[in-house]
Amino acid sequence: MIRCVRLWTGEDNNSHFEEGVLELEPGQRGDFLTGKIDAVSVSFQETESGGAFAWHTAPIRQLVITLSGTLDFQTRDGHHFLLHPGDVLLAEDTAGSGHSWKLTDDSSWRRAYVILRPGADVPFRAKARQSVRA
Repeated sequence: MIRCVRLWTGEDNNSHFEEGVLELEPGQRGDFLTGKIDAVSVSFQETESGGAFAWHTAPIRQLVITLSGTLDFQTRDGHHFLLHPGDVLLAEDTAGSGHSWKLTDDSSWRRAYVILRPGADVPFRAKARQSVRA
């Protein structure tokens, strides 16, 4: 499975996230794969090491695939998550208070943006939440 973090806008108008995976099915030659995901475009971007981006929302529903760099994402309620090379971000927080990010290592952040067609199905499955015992 491929690690994926879903970022969305809640009823409180704040960004929230949940960790999960992109579900993969057995394919040819022993590979595992998703079905085709309906996308409009793909583009690439690079931010030099030390980069950061203040509070913002995703401009459109998209997948962001990290190729290099480690990032610390933060939501307005103070929650953090890290993205590492190979991780996928499902950015769905296109409204509300947004999120911020900063690079945490000496690498540049190289990433691919996959703009999703409206209504595109993404095989995201949230990790089961662990119950905490008192």
